[in-house]
Amino acid sequence: MFVTGLLLAAESSPHLGVPWQSLAYNGETLLGSTLETARECGFDQLIVTLGTASEQIHDRVDFDGVRVVESPHADTGSSSIVPALDAVDRRTDGIVVLLGDQPGITSAAVWSLVAEVAGPSTPLGISHYDDGPGYPVWCARELFGSLRQLRSDDDLWQLTDHHPVTQVDAIGNIPTRIRTWPDYHRTLGHPQSDNTSLST
Repeated sequence: MFVTGLLLAAESSPHLGVPWQSLAYNGETLLGSTLETARECGFDQLIVTLGTASEQIHDRVDFDGVRVVESPHADTGSSSIVPALDAVDRRTDGIVVLLGDQPGITSAAVWSLVAEVAGPSTPLGISHYDDGPGYPVWCARELFGSLRQLRSDDDLWQLTDHHPVTQVDAIGNIPTRIRTWPDYHRTLGHPQSDNTSLST
């Protein structure tokens, strides 16, 4: 089975006031860290979407071996998944969607998801944590037509109303998305800090 990883990193975080992709995290940048996890998954193809801060991010993140898709309208709510589909390899059986601002997602969660959907046709696979559904999400090629109709990336979840869903157990609670400074500092383990430095 040929699997494409799609790491969504085009949206900005207005509550941060700076590109979240460049925040210092685990000795590198936040996007660099989630991208490294995506590489560990061993996808046959890896695509990353970038938005309006693309130029700044390219200066700080290594995209070697990654197909970058520019999605400058993501900040206005447009889906970055839609333009990314044009870059998906024609051999791809499906895509695994990940979020660049959610560093707690593990390669093990991705492997569990792919192993579960690799059998008989599974159009839509959702990771199910202790506190509900979350990413990574599997979308088989047969759903690409529906994906092209998305108005925003969050509309991906509306597919569960129209297609059979396979829920795959994931360990723990849904990993935190870093959208605010409290999210960031809590993820780093010092929730009381108000330091907003981007230095690595």
